[in-house]
Amino acid sequence: MAGCYYGITDSLRTTQFNHTMLRVKDPKVSLQFYQDVLGMKFIREVRNDAAKFSLYFLAFDHDNSLNDIESKSDTEKWNTVIGREGVLELTWNHGTESDPDFRGYASGNSEPGKGFGHIAVTVDDLEKACGRFEKLGVKFQKKPSDGKMRNIAFILDPDGCAEMFSFQLDHGS
Repeated sequence: MAGCYYGITDSLRTTQFNHTMLRVKDPKVSLQFYQDVLGMKFIREVRNDAAKFSLYFLAFDHDNSLNDIESKSDTEKWNTVIGREGVLELTWNHGTESDPDFRGYASGNSEPGKGFGHIAVTVDDLEKACGRFEKLGVKFQKKPSDGKMRNIAFILDPDGCAEMFSFQLDHGS
């Protein structure tokens, strides 16, 4: 299958995986987690009061290309969102954060709603990353010392429904 494009035209050869979306109960708590715990940079908010939802776009900024994102116009921010890979969209349906009857979203890892598994985030040093997560009080689904797979850890976001998967880069021997 490698190199097989199944008749894709040249105009689609530059297709990229842009973003994935997770629903969140409380954007303040989730934004704090994804920015302060995972180190993502906030790019843009899209608020739709009429439809009662807001979208928050974040990404890792290893090349510092997002340093001045706050000073950009909405159009420039949107072009940043659609022009890069690995963007995370958090979707908040207004009111869920204060609704005592809101039961959260299906995690995909248990009934009801099995299906979604995790988002993969690669780190250089898994032990250091996990030590930092522990100090920050992040909940673990699986620590590297659990089970036979020692090179992965699963941490939970504030909703407990989006599992984060972290593994260490193999720099060879």
